[in-house]
Amino acid sequence: MPIRNIAVGRPEEATQPDALRAALAEFISTLIFVFAGSGSGMAFNKLTDNGATTPAGLVAASIAHGLGLFVAVSVGANISGGHVNPAVTFGAFVGGNISLLRGILYWIAQLLGSTVACLLLKFATSDMTVPAFGLSSGVGVWNAVVFEIVMTFGLVYTVYATAVDPKKGDLGVIAPLAIGFIVGANILAGGAFDGASMNPFLGKVESHCAWWAENRGYGLIGDERSELIQQREGIKERIVVTVEVDSFSHGGKLQGINNKCEESVKVED
Repeated sequence: MPIRNIAVGRPEEATQPDALRAALAEFISTLIFVFAGSGSGMAFNKLTDNGATTPAGLVAASIAHGLGLFVAVSVGANISGGHVNPAVTFGAFVGGNISLLRGILYWIAQLLGSTVACLLLKFATSDMTVPAFGLSSGVGVWNAVVFEIVMTFGLVYTVYATAVDPKKGDLGVIAPLAIGFIVGANILAGGAFDGASMNPFLGKVESHCAWWAENRGYGLIGDERSELIQQREGIKERIVVTVEVDSFSHGGKLQGINNKCEESVKVED
């Protein structure tokens, strides 16, 4: 690949209608993908009492992400190329298929799409915890690095072979289908170890949402205990609240925090 194919782009490109349409397409496609993928995990948790930590949950996540990405790539393919992933966008830039400026527009749109999808999930599910990525027990950082390098390479290579390479011919629906399949297969392969992110924005945004929810939960617990301690003397009822926090991770995905409260009432003479 000649270095001269890499282009920075001109400032006016950021205001061109086709660039803005492409960025909007990336925003919508990423929102669709993250909402479907993360939302399926939350729905599985609700239906099975955090059953996403089971092998069936991993299979469900693989299917949901594969189908969601198939649709997301399909709807954006003719407008932006249907990247839906900053790693794919970076590969397209290095390959000379888009300019750096357009790539930055795509990255911003993808970040916003992921963020809005997580916020919509938080609102639609009455503040349930959005699944996040992390390492499973016994998995080291370098193990996860190898997983992510191999899986991301497989994804980007599949995108190039089916959707970017000018020699590929017209593959039509095969391209987004193949891209969805490779993501689903990678989740089955790496999901139990590091969550199989393959997407830096997806991992960062979902981890932030989960961190915010967890710390907010601890804050509410602290406020509740503080109110109990500050009860005035002479009250007839004293409420004791015991909170058990069960926070666990399986397959690199933080499934959420379950708060169990037991109340007992003691009447003082």
